[in-house]
Amino acid sequence: MDYSLKLSKEFNLKVEHSANIIRLIEEGNTIPFIARYRKEQTGSCDDQVLREFADRLKYLGNLDKRKQEIADSITEQGKMTDEIMIALGSAETLTEAEDIYRPYKQKRKTRASVAIEKGLMPLAEFILEQNIGVDLDKKASEFINEEKGVDSIDSAIAGASDIIAEKISDDAELRKVLRKKVFDLGAIACKLLENENAKTYDMYTEYNEKIQKIPSHRILAINRGEKEECLKVNVVVETQDFIDEITKAYVKNEDRCGQIVKEAGADAYSRLIFPSIEREVRSELTEKASEQAIKMFEVNLRPLLLQPPLKGKTILGLDPAYRTGCKIAVIDSEGNVLDTAVVFPTPPQNKIEEASATLLKLIKKHNVSIISIGNGTASKESEIFVANLIKDSGLALSYAVVNEAGASVYSASKLGAEEFPDFEPAQRSAVSIARRLQDPLAELIKIDVKSIGVGQYQHDMPEARLTEVLGGVVEDCVNSVGVDLNTASPSLLSYVAGLNKGIAKEIVKYRAEKPFSKREDLLKVKKLGAKAFEQCAGFLRIVGGNVLDNTGVHPESYKATQKLLDFTGYTLEDVANGKIGDIKERIAKMSVEKTAEFCEIGIPTLNDIVNELLKPGRDIRDSLPKPILRSDLMDLADLKEGMEINGTVRNVIDFGVFVDIGVHQDGLVHISQISDGYIKHPSDVLKVGDLVKVKVLGVDTVKKKISLTMKTADLPNGIAVSSNKTDKERKQGRIDANKKKQQKNQMSDNDLKEYLLRKFGR
Repeated sequence: MDYSLKLSKEFNLKVEHSANIIRLIEEGNTIPFIARYRKEQTGSCDDQVLREFADRLKYLGNLDKRKQEIADSITEQGKMTDEIMIALGSAETLTEAEDIYRPYKQKRKTRASVAIEKGLMPLAEFILEQNIGVDLDKKASEFINEEKGVDSIDSAIAGASDIIAEKISDDAELRKVLRKKVFDLGAIACKLLENENAKTYDMYTEYNEKIQKIPSHRILAINRGEKEECLKVNVVVETQDFIDEITKAYVKNEDRCGQIVKEAGADAYSRLIFPSIEREVRSELTEKASEQAIKMFEVNLRPLLLQPPLKGKTILGLDPAYRTGCKIAVIDSEGNVLDTAVVFPTPPQNKIEEASATLLKLIKKHNVSIISIGNGTASKESEIFVANLIKDSGLALSYAVVNEAGASVYSASKLGAEEFPDFEPAQRSAVSIARRLQDPLAELIKIDVKSIGVGQYQHDMPEARLTEVLGGVVEDCVNSVGVDLNTASPSLLSYVAGLNKGIAKEIVKYRAEKPFSKREDLLKVKKLGAKAFEQCAGFLRIVGGNVLDNTGVHPESYKATQKLLDFTGYTLEDVANGKIGDIKERIAKMSVEKTAEFCEIGIPTLNDIVNELLKPGRDIRDSLPKPILRSDLMDLADLKEGMEINGTVRNVIDFGVFVDIGVHQDGLVHISQISDGYIKHPSDVLKVGDLVKVKVLGVDTVKKKISLTMKTADLPNGIAVSSNKTDKERKQGRIDANKKKQQKNQMSDNDLKEYLLRKFGR
């Protein structure tokens, strides 16, 4: 197969760019490196498109490998024909290839194989021919053989029918037609079973929905209910339509032979074809739903990791709890721990005055400006305590509630113990909660991404695939930001393109003796060879040396960068001092094309170099909207219909987004309330971390359900959306959007139950 041609069509790329991407991947280059430093060769594909390209390339390679295995097996059996070879060559999926192989696959004992052993294959072929005017009884009598268990004409015909049924079942083209028919016309039906946990799934008591319309998240909910033995699930179709399809394909006339073939077809459908296709359809639905769930995890994880850091701040982290007390950790602007404590402002102790005194002492001692509160158990009580403390003290303080998912996992992990060997796990959690506000990326990469808590059904996903995709997201985020070579943790370094945990530890060991003064020093690190250096160098930063070492300019382009500076009349010192503000204008006067030609680089690389020179040492996250910091807390009861509030998007799901509006209970903006115009999916316009203005549509204090809107008709001043989507992300969103289905109805109680089921399991 010509992969470059096929993939160029699928991804709308030039064939040469497709071929280059394949070559670069096969040469062992990492996706971040290809995306950032080989733009001329790829047509400037971004990392997300490249990862999808690599996934598809891997699938096609596995498909070809399997097709060759099938061809070899059939050839060894001496049954290969030109028709089979052509069919194999045309198979575009593993399912199609397996259908072709089905008649030649070693099978366990079946009714058909027993009949074949009895010598009834010629009779089956005779019946299938359906020649008019033949004497079937006479022909069948020739196969009576009591030693083989064929003691009558009827038993001979019955055995031949079993062979015909299996032959029909093994018809690859027929199975393809019937499978498509199931997807087009079939439905998923559920019945609630008697089970102590069944109430969780009561929205599926008598559920029936067309396969074409059922959303991915519903498939996963149904699967979990079936796994927990709360639901009985079936694929339902109009059986006669399928039997008619088989009849049309195999029955030639209405005589006795034709009738036998027709009955064998009906038997094949009910006994062999439909149960098999039902499993395949359920499996494919699950696979697609899993990919969608993983995609949503990816969509939510990326902006969560790229939340702007709060630099230069001393932060107090508070890990809420009841009986064991709230653990406190104060960190300086570099994330170093300055102090720890335990206070008991929550039930059952309620030592609010004592806790206030302890916190005020720490705040004044270390000049704390922000308090970071974990959103777990006792979070609401802790937030009320902190809000009252700020109000009563009159200090210039603010606080934020951060997602503490995975903090307990980190605190009890080997990594947590290595970082803070003298701390109790709960103290490590408090440090992690403070650092999550200070530098979300550096802290969250220490946690198993499946535990971060922005996904749906992550524990039901294929673990290898989930780990692969989410690991790619973390890698892309780390490399897009860049890493300080002399201060980054081993965990952070291990995600840099071309590096791994072993090399990261060697880097830390090397710099402990002598800090890196230039990127080339990396070549002295044990285990780090020329290829790894090529992949990682551009993503690592060194402050205080050559200014280019503190930019995203790759060392391979240093010579071209110097030529560019000479050509435009600047020096490296000008770059370091920020005195090249009109470099773009100078390039434009001499023409971008001539400048690129003079520097012997492509225009995309030239543009990247210029952008890096204009802002050496920049952090792309600094330009993103900062998190909302609060000094007071509203209660759910304070919300009134029509109230306008600023909030932060916390989670994006298939049917809407959940927004933190400062009442300790996220509100839902249903997809129908996000925009005045039509959108296919919430992720097309919003993502985690976006700052939005919303209006309260309704509040249910009993169910703790808040309905919000972002429509401009409801917000006279317009929608205040501070989105950090790039043009490429928006473009990718449009590409992905056609794979998703819009949820058209307002959120029902069942939708809410379904969401809670996905997020919390119960």
